[in-house]
Amino acid sequence: MMKIVFLDAATLGETPLDEIAAQGELVCYPFSNREESLERVGDCEVLIVNKVRVDEVLLSCAPRLRLICVAATGMNNIDLEAAAARNIPVRNAVGYSTESVVQSTFAHLLSLAGYSPYFDDCVKSGRYSAGTLFCDISHPYPELAGKTLGIIGLGTIGARVAAVACAFGMQVIYYSTSGTSHNQDYPSVPLDELLASADVVSVHAPLNERTKGLIGAQELRRMKPTAFLLNLGRGGIVDESALAEAVDAGVIAGAALDVYVKEPLPADSPLLHVRHPERFRFTPHTAWASREALLRLVHQIAENIRGTVLD
Repeated sequence: MMKIVFLDAATLGETPLDEIAAQGELVCYPFSNREESLERVGDCEVLIVNKVRVDEVLLSCAPRLRLICVAATGMNNIDLEAAAARNIPVRNAVGYSTESVVQSTFAHLLSLAGYSPYFDDCVKSGRYSAGTLFCDISHPYPELAGKTLGIIGLGTIGARVAAVACAFGMQVIYYSTSGTSHNQDYPSVPLDELLASADVVSVHAPLNERTKGLIGAQELRRMKPTAFLLNLGRGGIVDESALAEAVDAGVIAGAALDVYVKEPLPADSPLLHVRHPERFRFTPHTAWASREALLRLVHQIAENIRGTVLD
């Protein structure tokens, strides 16, 4: 029976892996450090990883390896050249998390624009009950209708974010990080113009040589003081120190992040030591991980095994 090894299965939580297990003998390890990874792939024929680094050294420890399955879309942690040199195919999962990320994007935006934590605490703390007015109008919130959403990276996820934004009555513009403005449904503009025009800037781009450090202090200063910045793309696209300083100083109104340069986010990150935490929304890289997305991901991994090894 084919040996399938999942080196960091805890990244999928409690999601059932039965469909993968049906393809062979599945051995799951919650986490694997470098030394453990090298030890655990000796008799592996199909390797599944999410964030574990797969390089020439690890491949040399896996003489029976026939397939690498990435439990994600990004393949930055795989040495693709080393795998190709050994004729080992690498298969990732595409599109499984689109709806999850889109929903998370608007959860962040609506929370920022609507002062959700403040109003929730107003009721739960008893301040509302102790007041004399039927409403708390201390924080009038902006409507999304009529505002401009600037999307950095209009791929599959960015395009779905654009469609939902239009349903809210927003105007959409975008900046192509690849330099190819392939989508004709919305205006493609230079980055400087997008930053100056948008009421909300939402990042949905991959991390590569064109996007690393794309948004720094200079770019943040080009944004409106009433604007929000959302990054649900990749850590490293936005300068975290510059963002913490800009939001604290009121250069922009607020920011929401799901991804970070280093994950987990270090305890000494400037993002965690701001004077105005109410202007920020954070999630621990969970925008991709809805219940349905996780099930789709498992299905795609199983399909990749069936389509590559079993055919």
